[in-house]
Amino acid sequence: MGRTVGWRFTLLYAALFLVSGFGLLALTNLLAFQDTTVAAPGQAPQADLAQARAHIHLLQERLNEVEALQSRRLLLGSLVALLVMAIVSVVLGRVVSRRVLRPLRTVTAATRRITADNLHERLAVAGPADEVKALADTIDDLLERLEASFAAQRRFVADASHELRTPLATMRASVDVAMAKPEPVPAQTVALAGRVRTELDRVDRLLDGFLMLARAQHGALADRAAVSLRALAEQALAERGRDIGARRLAVHADGRADPAWTTGSATLLARLVQNLVDNAVLHNRDGGRVRVATAERDGIAELLVENGGPVLDPARVALLTEPFQRLGADRTGSDDGSGLGLAIVAAVTAAHGGEVDLHAPAEGGLRVTVRLPSTAGMREDAR
Repeated sequence: MGRTVGWRFTLLYAALFLVSGFGLLALTNLLAFQDTTVAAPGQAPQADLAQARAHIHLLQERLNEVEALQSRRLLLGSLVALLVMAIVSVVLGRVVSRRVLRPLRTVTAATRRITADNLHERLAVAGPADEVKALADTIDDLLERLEASFAAQRRFVADASHELRTPLATMRASVDVAMAKPEPVPAQTVALAGRVRTELDRVDRLLDGFLMLARAQHGALADRAAVSLRALAEQALAERGRDIGARRLAVHADGRADPAWTTGSATLLARLVQNLVDNAVLHNRDGGRVRVATAERDGIAELLVENGGPVLDPARVALLTEPFQRLGADRTGSDDGSGLGLAIVAAVTAAHGGEVDLHAPAEGGLRVTVRLPSTAGMREDAR
């Protein structure tokens, strides 16, 4: 604002001062340069007339010299006064513009401090009922509506978690009871029960993904703790050991990598790392590769997860952080994922003040790099 509106006000005030000053000086010079020549008397004796004319001519020349000198002095003084007035007008214009825009800067600074975690705060600008106070009151009303909307969304997420998981558990229990009957179960019923279980598991994963995404985007990080990204990566690889072996994937994990300590929600960060490893395992080709590495430098804790696979379009890779966005033949129509994995990764990273970088190597596959603020001074034995 200071470089745009403030300077426009400064130039406007300076221009007004200069225009008024230029008009005043122009009027002064116009009045000063008026012809002051006095006409000679109409009647006089002939001898005296010639002598009088000579005397008048001499006086007129001296008067013209004096007037010319005064005119130059007046013009020079006017230019100096105009220059001084230009400097003074710019300074006064800047002071006045900053004074006028001070309430707006206060409103801007207060608005920037308010985030999704402190929507209860208000600007509460004091002062006369002018345009600035009307703007601040309007922003306070908007914040109040946003706070109510966020609260309603959190209540909906909590209610959905309870209401949707209960019927899922009931349906799963009904299927298990039907399959546990002592009489022989028809083969068609067994196949149908297996398909229902698969779909129930898929809906459960989708619901869990929705809840995790909502928590990462709008929830507060209540369980903040020191977390090692390397430890989380090792745990995620161990949990996926059976799938890695079934697909004959070659895992390259640097055992000497930095622990990459960061501070945040242990639950959300664990889910972030788990989603990256799951994505690398699921969207890979049999006999492919998975690379996991961690590093810590310049105050940044970095986690890299790379997998082999088909060649992806680099121009569309960034879309993978949006919900239900998939690229490549093995990603489209896949029943293994919910389409929320990388979206949750991006949301959790943003909630911890970090960034996600997605890159499609020329040889195929996907490389995901997560950078989070590092926690200085943490020791690996703090796990």
